[in-house]
Amino acid sequence: MAEGAAVPTEGWDFSWFEGRATEARPSWGYARSMAQRLAGATAVLDVQTGGGEVLDFALSVAGPHRAPLVVATEGWQPNVAEATRLLRSRGVPVVASADDAPLPFADGAFDLVVSRHPVEPHWDELARVLAPGGTYFAQHVGPASVFELVEYFLGPLPEATHRHRHPERERADAEAAGLEVVELRAERLRMEFLDIGAVVHFLRKVVWMVPGFTVEAYRDRLRDLHDRIEDQGPFVAHSSRHLFDVRKPQPVP
Repeated sequence: MAEGAAVPTEGWDFSWFEGRATEARPSWGYARSMAQRLAGATAVLDVQTGGGEVLDFALSVAGPHRAPLVVATEGWQPNVAEATRLLRSRGVPVVASADDAPLPFADGAFDLVVSRHPVEPHWDELARVLAPGGTYFAQHVGPASVFELVEYFLGPLPEATHRHRHPERERADAEAAGLEVVELRAERLRMEFLDIGAVVHFLRKVVWMVPGFTVEAYRDRLRDLHDRIEDQGPFVAHSSRHLFDVRKPQPVP
């Protein structure tokens, strides 16, 4: 528990979990698919870039074929600093912008907007900054993601909470904002926590899973979970992901 509590949580590099936790990846391979989109765009916005790791990887794959203009936003200050450090050499400015604030860009500024795991998709703002014919290409967290672990600590959650982030509800919101959903795919993926340190670090890093989580507050439950993993093997949960390929229609002549 002490080891999991001591690891820095800045950015979205999950390499520390190697050998301690696993998560299956969606079949569509979002970061590489993003790289393909970057190669065909002219002006790109990455919304809620986190520590910039996914965008950095996609830019490295796209290479010289990348869009000439790429900008990122991030709302959490430690990640703003991390993303700025990582993306500076790529020529990508990182704009500090609260997740729930209007995007600080002009109407129709981008022909491609990307995002991996936004806190909430603000469809009206996405539609506003997209140029006609532009695309929003994103991977979202789906409903009841990792709830086996969440409910281990918090107990059963209301049915409405289980339905939050449902892809069909988000489809309806996108269409209400005037966007056309070209493709929507969803998958539920197996996760395994192999030791209690991985659980502690995960809940410290993904802070909205168990709000206010600390080792001290949940020491007894953590001790019980440690004993369970030692006795029965990995704690199994399931992440939920969906892929949006959304287009802003051209105006009707």
